[in-house]
Amino acid sequence: MRELLEAVADGEITVSEAESRLSGYATTEAGRFDAARETRRGVPEAILCDGKTPGEVATLATTAVETAGRGLVTRADDEHVQAVRARLADAHPDANVRVRERASALVAHEVGFDHPELDATVGIVSAGTSDAIPAGEAAVVAEEMGASVEEIHDVGVASLVRVLDEVDTLRDADVLVVAAGREGALPTVVAGLVDTPVIGLPVSNGYGHASGGEAALSGMLQSCTVLSTVNIDAGFVAGAQAGLIAQAIDSATE
Repeated sequence: MRELLEAVADGEITVSEAESRLSGYATTEAGRFDAARETRRGVPEAILCDGKTPGEVATLATTAVETAGRGLVTRADDEHVQAVRARLADAHPDANVRVRERASALVAHEVGFDHPELDATVGIVSAGTSDAIPAGEAAVVAEEMGASVEEIHDVGVASLVRVLDEVDTLRDADVLVVAAGREGALPTVVAGLVDTPVIGLPVSNGYGHASGGEAALSGMLQSCTVLSTVNIDAGFVAGAQAGLIAQAIDSATE
C-alpha cells in the first residue's frame, strides 16, 4: 500500500491506475472501467460506444490505456474515433492507435504493452461483405486475446464452390467464427465440413422475413450440424468465445 501511495505522490502512476490496482476498477465521470477483467476472465474489457458520447468514450479509452495498457473500443463512429485520438494524443502521445473501419473498432496500446501470443488459430468466416462489421469485431477481439487470426470472406452458400475452395484453410483453424445474415445457413454448412468448434454469428442484414437477423439466429439455433450460436451481431462475444477456446488449446499444448 505504501509503495503504491509513494508511486502516486512521485507521479510514477496515475490515481486511476492506483485505484484499479486496489479495487480492480477505475472510476471516471463517464463510468467505471473494469481494469481487472482480463486477469479475472481472460477476456479484455471493451468500451461499447452505443449510448455514450464521444467525450465519454475518450475518457474511458484513456483510462483503459492508463490502467490496463490497452483500450478496446467497439461500435465506434468517426466522432468517437476522433475524440479518442485527440484525448490520447494529449495524455499518451506515444500510444499506438489502430482503427479498423469496417469493424467499427479502435484499439490503443500503451508503449511497451505486452501483447499475449497464443499457439492457436481462429478462423473468421463471413458469408458476404455486409457481414464485415460483426465479423471484423470478432477478429479484433480474438487478435487482442493473442490468437492468430485467419479471415475468409465472401463464401456464402449461394455458391457452394466458394466454401469448398476454402475447405483446407477452414480445417486448419483451431476454432471458427462464421458470420451470416439472411437465413444464416453458412455456419451449418461449414460445421459439416470441419472437426473443429464452430461459433455461429447471426448478422442483422437482409430484408423481408430476415427481420433484423432473427431468421439467421433461428436457422443457426436449429442447425442439424453441431455448432454454438451467439446473439445477433454479437461479434465481441463470438470473438471472445473463440479466444477462450484458443487459450485452452494453447495451455494444453504447452
